[in-house]
This record gives sequence, C-alpha cells and structure tokens, in this order.
Amino acid sequence: MTEYLPSYVEGAWWTPSAGSPSTEVRDASTGELVTRVSTTGLDLAAALVHARTVGQASLAALTFHQRAVLLKQFALALTARKDELYALSARTGATAADSWVDIDGGIGVLFSYSGKGRRELPNGTVRIDGPVEPLSKDGSFLGRHVHTTLPGVTVQINAFNFPVWGALEKFAPAFLAGMPTLIKPATPTGYLAEAMVRILIESGLVPEGTLQLVSGSVPDLFDHLLLGDIVGFTGSASTAESLRRSAAVQTGGVRFTAETDSINASVLGTDATVDTPEFDAYVRQLVTEMTTKAGQKCTAIRRVIVPEGSADAVIDAVRTRLAERTVLGDPRAEGVTMGPLASLTQRDEVLRQVAALQDAGGRIVIGTTATPEVRRADGTTGQISEGAFVAPILLRFDDAEADAVHGVEAFGPVASMLTYATIAEAAGLVARGGGSLVTSIATHDPAQAVALATRIAPFNGRLLVLDRDDARSSTGHGSPLPNLVHGGPGRAGGGEELGGIRAVLHHMQRTAVQGSPEMLTALTGVWHTGAAVRSDGRHPFRRSLAELRVGDQVASGSRTVTLDDIETFARFTGDTFYAHMDEAAAAANPFFPGRVAHGYLLVSWAAGLFVDPEPGPVLANYGLEDLRFVTPVSPGDEIRVELTAKQITPRETDDYGEVRWDAVIRNQRDETVATYDVLTLVSKRPQGETAPV
Repeated sequence: MTEYLPSYVEGAWWTPSAGSPSTEVRDASTGELVTRVSTTGLDLAAALVHARTVGQASLAALTFHQRAVLLKQFALALTARKDELYALSARTGATAADSWVDIDGGIGVLFSYSGKGRRELPNGTVRIDGPVEPLSKDGSFLGRHVHTTLPGVTVQINAFNFPVWGALEKFAPAFLAGMPTLIKPATPTGYLAEAMVRILIESGLVPEGTLQLVSGSVPDLFDHLLLGDIVGFTGSASTAESLRRSAAVQTGGVRFTAETDSINASVLGTDATVDTPEFDAYVRQLVTEMTTKAGQKCTAIRRVIVPEGSADAVIDAVRTRLAERTVLGDPRAEGVTMGPLASLTQRDEVLRQVAALQDAGGRIVIGTTATPEVRRADGTTGQISEGAFVAPILLRFDDAEADAVHGVEAFGPVASMLTYATIAEAAGLVARGGGSLVTSIATHDPAQAVALATRIAPFNGRLLVLDRDDARSSTGHGSPLPNLVHGGPGRAGGGEELGGIRAVLHHMQRTAVQGSPEMLTALTGVWHTGAAVRSDGRHPFRRSLAELRVGDQVASGSRTVTLDDIETFARFTGDTFYAHMDEAAAAANPFFPGRVAHGYLLVSWAAGLFVDPEPGPVLANYGLEDLRFVTPVSPGDEIRVELTAKQITPRETDDYGEVRWDAVIRNQRDETVATYDVLTLVSKRPQGETAPV
C-alpha cells in the first residue's frame, strides 16, 4: 500500500496523476512507508455540488426509519470485514484494545443511531418539536415548531486519533437527518478511514452521493461552502478558531461545530483514601486514560487533582500499576498493551509540550522523555529509531495555579498532578481549564459529589461520578457514548457532536410554522384538532395501516356514571381516596364539587366505548401518553369519547406499525373531561392477507 491513497468523489474512486506532490504516511511503529496522500487536481467544488444535488435527492427519498435501517446494514457490513480494519489499525500504532475502541466503537454508533432513529423519530421526513401552540381562541390558527433537513452537505474535518469512530460518530446523525457527508480524515491515519469508506461503498448499500471521502488537504474548502452546509471539525483550538473566522462562517451562514483541545481533569475526593475502592478505581482509570491510544484521546485525563495528603500514595500506586500492566511496543507483537503515537511529528510535538510543562514547574515523577526500550514485532526488545514511541509520563506541580498546567496539552501518554486543600479549591482548579469535554470525580460521599458537580458542571460537557457502586459497570472517564453529549464549552469547542437525537437535530433547521389545523396536519403528517375527520360508519379499528388515514375517527355513544359505579370501582381496585368516597371531604376540596368518579374509571369506560372487540388489524394496545384530567365527573354525569387517528408510523422491518390516537372524553355539557393519546400496534395488511414473498 505505497501508491497514492484514493479519494471517493462524485460516485467514483479518484487518485492524482503520477508525480503529483504528496505527503508520505509511515507506519507508526517501524517508519515503513504506507502510502502517499495528495489532492492535486481534485475538484472539491464539484464534489460538494454532487452532495447537495445527488446526495440530497437520494436521502430525501427516504424516511427517518428507512435511513435508520440502512445505518444498521452499514454496521453489519463493517462488522463482517472488520478484521481488515484491525490489520490496518495496527499500522497506526493502535493495539487490539485501542482498535476495538475506534472500530467497534464506531460500528456501535451506527447501531445506536439506527435504534434511536426508529424509536424516537417518525417514519417521515419532518420532526415535530414541542406541543401545539394555540394562537386563536377558536382553534382555527395554530403554531408548531418543526425540524426539516438542511439543504447542504456535512463536511467532516477529523483528527488522526480515531479515524473510524471519529468519522462514523459524525456520519450517523447526519445521515439520519438526511444530509450527505464528505469526510476529510487526518493524513497520518487517513488510510484507515479510506478502508472503512471502501467497505461501505463496496457493500452497495450507500445511496448515491451520500458519502464521499477526500484523502488529503482541502485548502480552499471554505471558498466553496454555502448556506445550508455544515462543517464538523475535530482538532486543535487554534485551528478551530482560524476556521471559525472564515467569511463562510461569519457572514455566509455555514454552520461550524468544533470539538477541540480539552485539558480534562479527574478529582480524587477527600474520602477516597488509599484503603477505599474509590482510590483503586481512580488509579485504574488514570492508568487506562494514560495508556489507551497512547493517551491520544480528546477525553484523556490531563490534570490529576488529588488531596494534599494523597499525592504520594497516588504516585506510588500509578507507578506500580504501570509497571504491572503496561508493555510498550509494536502492536503486532504479542503482549503489547500500549503502542506508539501516530507519527514522528506527533511524538516530537508531545515531547515539546512536556518540556513546556517542565519549564513551568512540572517535575517528572513517573517516566522519562528519553527514547524508550520497546517490544518489537519479532518479540525482541530494544529502541526503534523510526518508531513514534513515548513512555507514560506523570508530572507533579507544586504550584497548582501554574498557568501552563491548565493551558498546555501534551496529546499523548502524559498527565500532570495537582493538589488541593478544599473542595472549593478543587473546583476552582477544574474551572481553570477553560472548558472541558469531561471531568471525573472519585468519591463515595454524596455531599462531596454534589458540591463539586454543582461548581464544575458549567465548565464541562460530561461529568462522571466514580465510586464502588458503579466502578465495575462504568464505561470510564474517556468513553463518549452516542446517547450522551460529546462536546464541551469554552476551550473544548462549544459543540455537541453526540447526544442522541440532539445530534441529528444539529443537521436540521428548527422553524416555527403557523397556520390552520388543516394546513399543519398536511405539513406534519400529524392530525391537529380542528382538521378534517373521516367517519364513514366503518370503525377505524377495522382498517389496516394500508387502509387507515390520519383523521379517521370514531365517536362513541354516552354512558351515565352512577354513585354505585364509583363505589364498585373503589372496592374492586382498592382506591378509596376520599374524593370518591366521602361527600363532605370531597366538597371541602377546592377542585371537586363533591364525590367524583375516579379518573381511571373514566379512562377504562372510554376504552369500552370506543373499542371494536373483534380480532382484526389492531393487534395490541401498548400504552397511554399525556393523560390529563380536566373536568371532574359527578354521579349522574354522562361521558362519551372521540377517538381520532393522529399519527401513523409503519415499522420498516415488521408487519405492523404504531398508530397514535387522539382521545378526548367529554361530558353531557360538551366540556372536556380528559385528553390523552392511545398507542396501538396495527397490522400493515388487512386480516387474512399475507405478506408478499
């Protein structure tokens, strides 16, 4: 693999002409040439147009659920060939455990968003945000917030440390939202990103124009971006600031999100003394964060903040655990647990930053900046002059307020220890980082956890409270999860790349839409009170999903509530609350005129009033949502119910779907008694009709 690394643009693989100027990419352990990278002659503008036209059209033809199903299929395609990715990942310096975090972690993001898309989004292309806003007394004018897909392309500018996960954690929510993606991986590990994209393209599953790859530099990228495009950047804070100042972002309306430098902290509570499970968990976590991916993680622990009396014990325990658990060397050698940095350039940069920390008062108490002895691929031990190896280093600062320790990040297996006297002081040290992706707290004292969390939450995107109860199950300080926010304020970039459906909405426009119930029903696919209904004598429960339409309605007859009904229900259920059983006490209550019917009696009767009992397309009732009791019902009152098909959501991979029904119970005075949504599972086909083979 020494030829030019290909790009994938406009539906085809592309490589530069022979002799084009290029950057060499070398094996992180041995220095062997892996490939060359160049974009000389690549038409980036055309690639962006291809995404905005062909890619947008491909995704617009799919619903959220159809896109979600494809994400799962992408994950399965990568899983089937992940051994190829693992083999290449070793050349980047990643051990098998490191590769699992990157490769399987990225595949896991696809699975996660596939599931969330089908559970939390409608089977359509518009997502409603929030409740209806009534804008007129008679209900003829309403407001609603909706999310619709942005019309452009999502451009990823990724870091070198996670070439698979870093691409997929941005791609999955963008694809689910309906936006095509162009991936620009970092040069030192771009060949692994290229292999991942190649597997997806060769699967034949990727809709045309929805995924492109540029292997190499993109110096004029921002000249070609338009309103509706998004740039998702991962890298240094200085580079992010430079990109953020571009005209495309400042005045052109291009959305720019960044995940950047983060001087993350881990705080040891004062109760977590050397004889506690919290102390052990803290040390294990610190060593893991220093050595996983050779410390090349945006979420790694950079500041080790411990009580004044615990510093020596922490240093001794970390030294012991490193000696017992860490074998530095070529990831392809048996027994190696920590590999090199991604490149010689990265190694030199880490050592330069260590020197800056030393100049600011840091003393190396574990490790050395000297070229380390490492295990070679053949099992022998010695130095590898072309390998990008750095041994784990822990520095100690006597001056916890030194500016450098809160501002200089050595992006490798390096952490700095600071001590504190009070919880308020520890919180102040965390805040000195200027905004972080994550801070962890090791304590079994809820009071300490609360005192720290309330002070430091505004400076972090994520907090982990580590103690004896969750140490075994915790995913760890440095593990972003697709269902939780990954991002942080201030120096960390201010973005939220993950966070479940929140990340999907980053790729959509939130718009307030005003109109009549009929118009909002047409725009959203969800029935609004006041819109047209269909009540033709055929019960909606007799209609399969193929026949049912939003607005189909059944209006029941009436039923009179008697005092005997109320008392029978009370005895049968055991709910003898005084409002149902004691006339004087109920009348003294400001909400009731006297004894009233149970709310759940009314809901139960409503089901009896609207249900069609025969077997048929309706398979099951699986819940109620947004139940509100509005008007009390006294003995002698009558109730009736209107049930209207509100939203129809077929399931892509099943023979049934979900129907949400708008239920309204009214009394004889036409007052609203209760409102709620009924959820049912309904067959896609009429009774007796089988699925096509």
